[in-house]
Amino acid sequence: MKSRLQKGIFISFEGIEGTGKTTQAKFLSERLMDKGYDVFLTQEPGGTGIGNKIREILLLPEHREMSHVTELLLYNADRSQHLTEKILPALNAGKIVITDRFADSTIVYQGYGRGIDLSLIMSLDNIATGGIKPQFTILFDLDVETGLMRNKGVNKVDRLELEDIEFHRKVRDGYLKIAKMEPERVKIVDASKPSEYVRDAVWKIVNSRFQL
Repeated sequence: MKSRLQKGIFISFEGIEGTGKTTQAKFLSERLMDKGYDVFLTQEPGGTGIGNKIREILLLPEHREMSHVTELLLYNADRSQHLTEKILPALNAGKIVITDRFADSTIVYQGYGRGIDLSLIMSLDNIATGGIKPQFTILFDLDVETGLMRNKGVNKVDRLELEDIEFHRKVRDGYLKIAKMEPERVKIVDASKPSEYVRDAVWKIVNSRFQL
């Protein structure tokens, strides 16, 4: 897949539970479309027919017995299908692709959170993606307790949200480590601020990067 031409712009939104990144991805997509850009908004897990079935398996609370390795392989299977069926065709058509989660989520949830060896995760990622990464990532940062409370407030519960607080702290720390290692690609937005502030901060960062 690495050799396939990419003409568009590939942006990912990342963050722990309850940061509002899904809402912000929609805001950015709508703003870009209002300005005349061709935008493809998607999410992981999911984004394809096959991916939606994998998403259901991954997130159902009753699947608590799932092994960590099974979880890791399912996320990579979902990503491979997503990239091949949806993301690459959209990029090659010159679209701006915005995805709510991509490979960084697997690194932090299954790597930093679950404790699976990071070299194994990166090897599987290379198989699933062919080394393709978003050109730009916005990380919505928020303290864990606030994020989980937000999701409870809207009755959002999935299998990962049922993990203990320490798991989610490891995930947040993982995200911040990635941002520190890749400051040119990953930009942090304070997700504790009001939605309007976050929306404007996202637009300022994206516009500055791509001169849209």
